[in-house]
Amino acid sequence: MMKASRLKVLILSGVVLILSLACSLLFPASPTASIPTTLTPAPSATVMPVPLHQLVTLSSAHFEESGQSPNFTITSETPVLTGPDNPRIQAFNALAKGIVERDISEFRESLNNMPAAPFTTGSFIEVGYEVLSPPGRILSLKFNTVGYSDGAAHPYHYSETLTFDLEQGREIRLDGLFLPGANYLQLLSDTCKTELSARDIAFDAFSTGADPTAENYRNWNITADGLLITFDEYQVAAYAAGPQTVLIPYANLKAILDPSGPLAGFIH
Repeated sequence: MMKASRLKVLILSGVVLILSLACSLLFPASPTASIPTTLTPAPSATVMPVPLHQLVTLSSAHFEESGQSPNFTITSETPVLTGPDNPRIQAFNALAKGIVERDISEFRESLNNMPAAPFTTGSFIEVGYEVLSPPGRILSLKFNTVGYSDGAAHPYHYSETLTFDLEQGREIRLDGLFLPGANYLQLLSDTCKTELSARDIAFDAFSTGADPTAENYRNWNITADGLLITFDEYQVAAYAAGPQTVLIPYANLKAILDPSGPLAGFIH
């Protein structure tokens, strides 16, 4: 009897197993639905724009011209920035070109008063420039002109300056270096007069050339060591003494310099 019962159990278990296998074949289990995962993109690295002054190159455009009746020679070097097509570069080039062309134009006009037959070798003008500012966004140039009018006792010399903020695309004015309302001309005048009085140039006879007026301090440059003031010949000394320059350290101007102005990086 026991054997018959065990046999029935084994047969029943086999039937259940066969039915389970058949069901799994007829009705396969549904695949587990995938759960969509939202991936947060990694923050991209911030790309800082390259300053314009690192993308430009300063070179010179040379010009020469000569003629007769009256005899003359013109030589010039014009600073030219090259780089990406940018209106700030174009603005600088236009200002620099304008200074050189204005000097040449005035010289040409003076030739109308020169005799057709020269007294000497003729008249001439030479326009050059030098960069006085350290590398960076500010370009501070001094244009040096030497000329001669046929028959004159000696050549003449004068300077013009251009200081340009390349990142802002504009010329920097002298008053833009200082705090609003600061009496900067008086400080510049006092400093320059003290310096010039100590030189053997007969400054007392020309001291008005260093008075605190915008015209007297029209020629200035930003240098690595200080604010450079240039006085043309005859302005603060006799012709024989030549042009005079005074370098004013930024430390002497710190009290009135605009801390957010063009010279902010020079204030220590």
